[in-house]
Amino acid sequence: MTAKPSLPPPLLIGCAAGFSGDRTDAAGSVVDTLIARLATGPAGQRAFLIFETLAERTLALAQLRRRADPESGYEPLLDAMLRPVLARCLAHGIRIVSNFGAANPRAAARHIARLARELGAPAPRIAVVEGDDLSAPAQRDLLRAELGAQLDGLRIVSANAYIGAEPIAAALDAGAQIVVCGRVADPSLTVGPAMSHFGWRADDWEKLGRATMAGHLLECGAQVCGGYFADPGFKDVPGLADVGFPIAEIEADGRCTVGKSDGTGGFVTEATVKEQLLYEVHDPVAYLTPDVIADIGEAEVQAAGADRVALTGVRGHARPTHYKVNVCHEGGWLAEGEISYAGARAEARARLAADVLRSRLAGLALRVDLIGAISILADDAGRALAATPDGGARDVRLRVAATHDDRAEAERLGREVMALYTCGPAGGGGVRSTLTPRLNTISCLLPRDAVPVRFEMMAA
Repeated sequence: MTAKPSLPPPLLIGCAAGFSGDRTDAAGSVVDTLIARLATGPAGQRAFLIFETLAERTLALAQLRRRADPESGYEPLLDAMLRPVLARCLAHGIRIVSNFGAANPRAAARHIARLARELGAPAPRIAVVEGDDLSAPAQRDLLRAELGAQLDGLRIVSANAYIGAEPIAAALDAGAQIVVCGRVADPSLTVGPAMSHFGWRADDWEKLGRATMAGHLLECGAQVCGGYFADPGFKDVPGLADVGFPIAEIEADGRCTVGKSDGTGGFVTEATVKEQLLYEVHDPVAYLTPDVIADIGEAEVQAAGADRVALTGVRGHARPTHYKVNVCHEGGWLAEGEISYAGARAEARARLAADVLRSRLAGLALRVDLIGAISILADDAGRALAATPDGGARDVRLRVAATHDDRAEAERLGREVMALYTCGPAGGGGVRSTLTPRLNTISCLLPRDAVPVRFEMMAA
């Protein structure tokens, strides 16, 4: 009787960033934990460190930076994130996968190679995943075929397809120690290493669905470890100032157990996992990704020890036939101005100041917030959307905002807020104003075969 081949050991994947601008000290404790677990784990166990640093606007901002400097356009905190851990990762065989390439993955790869030299580490094998960037003029007809007249007159800043895990897995199979991506879907940062480690096919839907939800638990960093969960007196989280970042153990069939880095604050519980599991999921039985349609309709979450939670019951269905594409374009200017009023009748004075601005800026549609009285629960005119006590606030920050295609028109707002010092109600102070280029987004779907994806190993 022929013995069944043994399954590969569980895969360890730690996440050290959930967005661009996340804490840069998180990777240290994650890497420490991965090294410790590799030392005591089974032979053949592998570990990965992922950084998720993109959002819908992040790529457009990165493209603007690249316009100003062709060697820019990748994650601004790349050096701060990697410098403390790169040499240790290379020394212990921990491979790194991230979308911190943003609008310029090749420049990011060059930066990482320079950093390794500075640290005295062996030159890493770095792969760059490409194909997501559709912003070149040559690709305008491709976008127009789907968006039609919506593109007329738009000044496009970025256009990117949400590509999947296959090029990541291929790069790892080719020996890459570090894979630098642009706009891959967030869970694909986890799915790619799992495909490579376990040898899954691109149509192993059940396994891909499970790994996708493991990646979904990891992708927001500390969120599954108590960050963005804490609510004092209702959902208390210990040690939030030193909240840990997550580590998943993925089995050969795709099931996963989620924990966190050792010696850190926060916690991983059934409640934190359930919240993250449902985060940004539009349809629990059809969560669309470029790799698979994940189905958590029958998923189960169960504690598996201290700060360990197992996720089972996830299913997967055939992936979508199209990629999602986001097109960001210039949207004029956002002007903002603020001034404070305090003491007796502060709210009445702030409201009068807003009336003055509406009269003086009649050509602009103003958004008015009375911070300290009514802002989040208000409409654009500063009117309450829910029943609230009226008129009694004694500490009010008036904020007004407007958008306009013409910069000169938008700049009027800041000048009029400044003039409230002496032309407005009594006691105003602390004026601040800003003028920011505005980015708008439209989306479409493109057939997969219209978006060729690939990886390339960078020269040492």
